[in-house]
Amino acid sequence: MRQESGKMSEKLQGDPKDKIRVLRIINRFNIGGPTYNAVFLTRYLSEDFETLLVGGMPEEGEADSLHILEEYGIEPLLLKEMKREPRFSHDRAAYMRLKAIIREFKPDIVHTHASKAGALGRKAALSMKVPVVVHTFHGHVFHSYFGKLKTFVFKTIERRLARRSSGIIAISNTQKKELADEHQICPSEKIEVIPLGFDLKRFQNSKELFREKTRQIYSLKEDEVAVAIIGRLVPVKNHRMFLEVIRILSSEMKNKVSFFIVGDGTEKVLLEQEISEMNLPQNLKIVMTSWIKDIAAFNAGMDVICLTSNNEGTPVSLIEAQAAGIPVISTDVGGVRDIVQDEDTGYVVPQNEPILFAEKLRSLIEDKNKREKMSQNGWSFVEDKFHYTRLVRDMENYYKKLLIKA
Repeated sequence: MRQESGKMSEKLQGDPKDKIRVLRIINRFNIGGPTYNAVFLTRYLSEDFETLLVGGMPEEGEADSLHILEEYGIEPLLLKEMKREPRFSHDRAAYMRLKAIIREFKPDIVHTHASKAGALGRKAALSMKVPVVVHTFHGHVFHSYFGKLKTFVFKTIERRLARRSSGIIAISNTQKKELADEHQICPSEKIEVIPLGFDLKRFQNSKELFREKTRQIYSLKEDEVAVAIIGRLVPVKNHRMFLEVIRILSSEMKNKVSFFIVGDGTEKVLLEQEISEMNLPQNLKIVMTSWIKDIAAFNAGMDVICLTSNNEGTPVSLIEAQAAGIPVISTDVGGVRDIVQDEDTGYVVPQNEPILFAEKLRSLIEDKNKREKMSQNGWSFVEDKFHYTRLVRDMENYYKKLLIKA
């Protein structure tokens, strides 16, 4: 035991021959906050650390994010056994594979991201007696996903895992309160708040050029307002509320407006059917684009970006929108209030209030000056708060604190 303690001390003091090894496990490599978080932590941790990134593949209807890893020069270890839906055979195979990886890599820290990776990864790490086991809640499934029984089971599993984890990371103060107080997953003193971080400069580069190109692609006139919603087409994202907002606006809206639904998923056919039955006036149109890889170029062509979700962690689309200088409107869920300054960079409205949502959206569509003011505020708000350099600095400090405790 003394020998292990001595080796850990050398690692913490930065012995170049003995780096701190981090095994990072993510649910799957699909577009979203967890992928970016894992990529930047893998790529930009200091030379004190060595990181191996492991994760599953995206499910049907989700965009593959492996191009993001390639862009930052990261070669992940892909686990075909890691599936989103609980199934004993797949879960058992993934668990055994993770134990084998731990046995070979010998990590000092196992850091899991999101629910499935968190369950299997922590269980494997604890069974292999890894010194530090930490988990990031990027969101949670404690409401709006499953029925009462299934939700109760998931909460029970998370409480047991949290009890045995070295630390729990929440990505916003709101999420920390939800985990500790509302859902009682673990005591608040065990939860560290470390917000997400991104490579945000790309949303500022060549904005005018990208705006012109994007608006040409979609034949948007100079006086036409472009409104987008970006995310998986699944029930929890509540795209039907977005369509209801468009219906409300259609009765009085005089401006020319194009509404873009960006994403793919299980609700796609139902949404297409609903859109085909909507009797919209000529000045309004809805465009479904599926997934868009160059979201920075696309955002530059937009004027407002929306979110109508019933459950979120920290919505990446809203951070990216503000980085591009686009005002946002979102339902008041998860950590939205931690990343949007209400009335300053956008609007935050209560869940399932399409009339109020439509009222706020109408005010932005009709008032270009208001959009421009919020646009200026957005970049200054997110520039430092959500940059990956801050994320990496915070995470390194937390890792070292947990290693000292271990």
